[in-house]
Amino acid sequence: MPNNQPRPGRLALLRIPLFRLLAINLAIGACAAALLVGGLLWLNPGHLRDLIFADHSGGVALGLLLASFLITFGSAAMGSAIMAQGRKEDQDRRDGGHGSRLAVRELARRARTR
Repeated sequence: MPNNQPRPGRLALLRIPLFRLLAINLAIGACAAALLVGGLLWLNPGHLRDLIFADHSGGVALGLLLASFLITFGSAAMGSAIMAQGRKEDQDRRDGGHGSRLAVRELARRARTR
């Protein structure tokens, strides 16, 4: 009788919300990088595809291109996900969207209500 229960240590990192958020956004960045490299090879701007595949070590050039786009887009997606974390809390305050009032306007509003 096989045990289909996941082991306690297995996929334990995916239960941590922050790590799961970063992993999902890294995957999104990796998909964007793969699409961009595929698009560059398909469109062949500046004969880039011809240059890569004409070289005897074209796999290395293609790997470096993909890795650099993966690092760039993966970190941009993860960074934007981290920076957007506080927005939901700000929107839940129900103050009409005036959370960042200038001090002068706030003082003028208080003076009018007195």
